[in-house]
Amino acid sequence: MRRHLPLIGSLLGRRGLLLGLTAGAVLGGARLALGAGPAGEARLVVVLLRGALDGMAAVQPYGDPALTALRAPIALPEPGQEGGVLDLGGFFGLHPRMPKLHAMFRANEAMPIHAVCGPTRSRSHFEAQDLLESGASQRMTSGWLNRALAGLPGHGRGGNRAAFAVGDDLPLILRGPEPVGMYAPTRADRPAPDLYARLMELNHADPVTGPAIAEGLRARGFTAGVLSPTEQRDGFVELAGAAGRLMAAPGGPRVAALEIGGWDTHRAQVQGLRRALAQLDDGLDALRERLGPAWARTAVLVMTEFGRTARVNGNGGTDHGTAGAAFLLGGAVAGGRVLADWPGLGEGRLHENRDLAPTLDLRAVAKGLLRDHLGLPPAAVDAAFPGSGAISARSGLLRA
Repeated sequence: MRRHLPLIGSLLGRRGLLLGLTAGAVLGGARLALGAGPAGEARLVVVLLRGALDGMAAVQPYGDPALTALRAPIALPEPGQEGGVLDLGGFFGLHPRMPKLHAMFRANEAMPIHAVCGPTRSRSHFEAQDLLESGASQRMTSGWLNRALAGLPGHGRGGNRAAFAVGDDLPLILRGPEPVGMYAPTRADRPAPDLYARLMELNHADPVTGPAIAEGLRARGFTAGVLSPTEQRDGFVELAGAAGRLMAAPGGPRVAALEIGGWDTHRAQVQGLRRALAQLDDGLDALRERLGPAWARTAVLVMTEFGRTARVNGNGGTDHGTAGAAFLLGGAVAGGRVLADWPGLGEGRLHENRDLAPTLDLRAVAKGLLRDHLGLPPAAVDAAFPGSGAISARSGLLRA
């Protein structure tokens, strides 16, 4: 609830009232008040990889003859060799710590996207993340996914809880005028349950804090009613699994955003990426599994703020770059292929002689999902990505 979070946060801390409350006694049967979702059964999940994933390590272009000269210290063997990448069709190979994503690829449910970049060519994490989430070439206070909610079929009906964020804070991509829910695992230092009841009693007549607190308690009631205590643990795998369960629930949210850090690999990249990619792979598989039959109507966009340098640095890592890789997966996705207009790594092909050159704007992919998956009309897609008229929505991302 973007409009009320700052005030609530001042009362209860950064997680706000939407997170981690024990309010079952206050809520009673009100948890089902979250039941009204938007029209349609399509689900959209956006996973933000904070820190800039090295796309050429996650999806290695082993077929490019210039790769070895740039990346010999960290390049992995080709498919079929010990420790080699998992083949993606003869030119690209998936990192071997992502076997579950590879299984989705072989089932035509995953599509790696390469040489892709957001709206900026800055190598600043903060600026690039802000622009990636705001969907514009200048900083904004709202995110493209929140603005898209206003164009969802069925928008404006009472009780609509179309979207929620999973994690400790509301990411920029979901901030804005449209109300959204939040979920984060419980923690041991939360206040006693009766505190929330007293806050509700004290604020129920206030036109600002009253509805905000009530909404927070309702959101908590919904998540507590759907998730078992063992599912309410921290960590990306658990959070992704919880997101799947919440979105699979009758009347549950249809749009969600998750985030996972740990991708800034300036040193010892080989070791760091193995752990991070394995966690991402397990989390995406947990999301798939917990969505159950709803997976068939789901699209998941995994993206990061920028790629990393083509050359390896002196610490066995890579530095901030430009183009990188993203992933699109889900039962609704026309996968089993890599989406890339590969720019090449040879002489004169790198961006500023150091980075993989971008050939696709991530906004084209996001626009295609809003239009073809969530059914937004053209005006609503344009409103989600202001000032991007020159970037057309990408077609052919979804199953016919």
